[in-house]
Amino acid sequence: MAARVSVQTQDFDLAEEIAALRAGDARVGAVCSFIGTVRDRSDGAAVSSMELEHYPGMTEKAIEAMIDEAQRRFDIYGARVVHRVGLLQPTDQIVMVAVTSAHRAESFKACEFLMDYLKTQAPFWKKEQTPAGAHWVDARVADDAALQRWGIVKANS
Repeated sequence: MAARVSVQTQDFDLAEEIAALRAGDARVGAVCSFIGTVRDRSDGAAVSSMELEHYPGMTEKAIEAMIDEAQRRFDIYGARVVHRVGLLQPTDQIVMVAVTSAHRAESFKACEFLMDYLKTQAPFWKKEQTPAGAHWVDARVADDAALQRWGIVKANS
């Protein structure tokens, strides 16, 4: 079985990731995926780069737990999360979530759930480089609200 979680500096290929997730599983009737990329603006300010840091070992374990929770909540067959760390530029891919199931509704819900969970609960720290200098990105209220929609209150609130 392929790894469900990868935290890496190198880029990823969506087609390869989806092919590996679906490989040999004839039950799969739906695949939903999401890719997040680095924007060139944040809160109205230009962003020239973003640096992502994580806590090796702890980050992967936290994401594995997120996938376990998605499998408890939704009728899915598999899930894969790839998250990049290190220095990234605008248009670079940051994160990929892919989910397989028999039908689209479960894949869509599980994919959205995992992204909402990742945005608020995964131990990543983001630093943006702007014309005013570098600054760490704070959690957004909208991300917390998205997680609460699933009946989850942020662990560190």
